[in-house]
Amino acid sequence: MKALTIRQPWADAIVHGTKRTENRTWRAPTKHIGTRILIHAAAGEDRAARSSHETPAELTSNLLEWPGARSAIIAVATLTGSHFDTGCCYPWGQREVYHWRLADILTLPEPVTCTGRLSFWTPPKAALAAVRTQIEAVTA
Repeated sequence: MKALTIRQPWADAIVHGTKRTENRTWRAPTKHIGTRILIHAAAGEDRAARSSHETPAELTSNLLEWPGARSAIIAVATLTGSHFDTGCCYPWGQREVYHWRLADILTLPEPVTCTGRLSFWTPPKAALAAVRTQIEAVTA
């Protein structure tokens, strides 16, 4: 299973909020469309998100309530599609980038700590085992 690293607070907006669009400058690889991916919260955060006039109200109103895990896998999601901005995907879709559509978000009970990477990446075996154990427990 591949992972995608997303900076906070955007990772939490996917896991604890209603964000179902991830914004990227590149199209999602076709081979990953329709597959389950791991949502990894980056070590750093997008500090501009807190003050941007384009940040959805849901995010700014819930920032203090969300746990804000860092350097950890926090959820599993299905990547359902990828398309270039057409003014759609409000309020989460940004202008002039690709919108990656996410569905079936499954929040892990406990974040699984590991270092992230750019693009899609494969987590260490121990991290994958810990994720699978939690998925089995939650879906049993």
